[in-house]
Amino acid sequence: MAGSNQEYFQSALYQIPEQDPVIPGGTPQWSNAPGVSYKDRAVPNVTQPVGYQPTDEQLFMRTTYGELLPNADFLKQHFFHEGRLTEAQALYILQQAISLLTQEPNLVNVESPVTICGDIHGQYYDLMKLLEIGGNFSDNAYLFLGDYVDRGNFGIECLLYLYALKLQHPKRITLLRGNHECRHLTEYFTFKRECLHKYSPAVYDACIASFCALPVSALVDNRFFCVHGGLSPELVTLEDLRRLDRFQEPGSSGLLCDLLWSDPVVNFGYEHEHSQQGPPLPPGTTFEHNGVRGCSYFFTYEAACKFLERNNLLGIVRGHEAQDAGYMMYRKTPTKKFPSVITVFSAPNYLDVYHNRGAVIKYANKNITIRQYNSSSHPYWLPNFMDGFTWSLPFVGAKITEMLLAILATCSPEELEDTEVSIEEGDEASRAVTDLALPPSEVAARRQAIKNKILAVGKMQRVFQLLREEAENASELATVAGEEAIAGLGRVGSDLLTAQGTQMRHYIRNFADARRSDLLNERLPIFQPTDSVTDFPVVPAPSMRRRGSGDIDGVSMEELIRRALEEPDEDGLQGGTVERIAERVAIGRKVTGKPMPLKRFETA
Repeated sequence: MAGSNQEYFQSALYQIPEQDPVIPGGTPQWSNAPGVSYKDRAVPNVTQPVGYQPTDEQLFMRTTYGELLPNADFLKQHFFHEGRLTEAQALYILQQAISLLTQEPNLVNVESPVTICGDIHGQYYDLMKLLEIGGNFSDNAYLFLGDYVDRGNFGIECLLYLYALKLQHPKRITLLRGNHECRHLTEYFTFKRECLHKYSPAVYDACIASFCALPVSALVDNRFFCVHGGLSPELVTLEDLRRLDRFQEPGSSGLLCDLLWSDPVVNFGYEHEHSQQGPPLPPGTTFEHNGVRGCSYFFTYEAACKFLERNNLLGIVRGHEAQDAGYMMYRKTPTKKFPSVITVFSAPNYLDVYHNRGAVIKYANKNITIRQYNSSSHPYWLPNFMDGFTWSLPFVGAKITEMLLAILATCSPEELEDTEVSIEEGDEASRAVTDLALPPSEVAARRQAIKNKILAVGKMQRVFQLLREEAENASELATVAGEEAIAGLGRVGSDLLTAQGTQMRHYIRNFADARRSDLLNERLPIFQPTDSVTDFPVVPAPSMRRRGSGDIDGVSMEELIRRALEEPDEDGLQGGTVERIAERVAIGRKVTGKPMPLKRFETA
């Protein structure tokens, strides 16, 4: 026996490669060869993150008037290398930005030349590319249409850097409010979690206060009305904007909500004709409920033309919707022959799966130029900003349950007593001998005990399997089910949720696939946030949302696990597979003799 085990372990050790493991693109590890340093980075071409917080002398500079302003050039490089500020420094920038933004009107007048930018969504490294394409502040102004945070992993960097630019160039950059600049959505998506991970609750609260100070619209050369979302039935003239109280959390209806949430109607410009999107709208329809967003309205071509005529404007420029090419020009007005609505979206390869291009609008000398650009590489973050140990717990748990099942599958000493029974005699012979050796009550008790053990471990394995799948596939995109499944993909399961893994990229082949998958995340969320700042799941549920937000059908992670434990098999039996395995083992198993070595499984 001992000799056999020794041979087995020697055989296992022999299987271990003699070569040192090598990280792709790096150097051999654990090598005693001369010249190998254990202080160098394993992958030298990946820049090391900044490991310090800057001093006030490094971060701030004094103007000729004695004002203390953040150094935007220093901040750009510091954030680019994943550096952070102190809490006091972040709060100072936010408070200064609030003071400046509060002084601006609801409708800001912007003069050309100007670069108009759409949604950013925490994609800091793409924001750097945008500013490179947009031009210098010395000969060009910037107008951002909102949605600086959420869904991307660098929202706080985008916000602080844009505020630093605003403080340094107050007349050359205009920042409008988007629908994600509110407490409701930032708690539902990723920005609050990001602030708590990188800074503190005080920084998050200061960010929310700054959102309420952001203007909601702009007028470029008195010709273009610029807003994040779109029009509203309550918006008749521009004077309605000037009377609006913007210093509040947006509600689910009203003018402020519509400015941030409304969209052009499907088949805009031809909505009174039959189309694949649905029946035609009755003539004279200007607004209808926005079922995609769950709030606000769709505005029609007629509503846009009437608004432009009433206010003597040329066109509407907005963001709010991802576009494959980075922009979309809608039907021209009948009088001035200019696109009635232009949508611009400046987050290329949105969520790392959309495959779209980013775009900005450059307006100068009464000419409009669209500049497109592709996405830039960026550092990787685990979902919900988890550390590697926490993320790996489901994988460890799955392996533990595999070992427990393997142990339960081996024979006990009592089962090894009847060694004269041949394996070839089959299950029925083994069952008969077992039943004759013990009284019926003891046989029943033995069966039930073994069955309970295997049922418990089997259910535990199912739970860890579910958690492991969520850890592997967690992303920003919600689960797609039923008629909303992506056409042509065949099977749709939890492995469709990977935004930064290989599974999602396998299923989402183009912009249309990603848009359909992400459609439910475009709605105004309905959830009850909790008071605890630590109330997050160990393994993120779909869409990286907080515990209590639920899945797309309001199903929490706990409910998903409970359903997994109770789900029937294909034959309709409740908990069928594990139940039948337990019953089979409990009734009587073949005599296997010495336990076999555990089988190794890959985790991916």
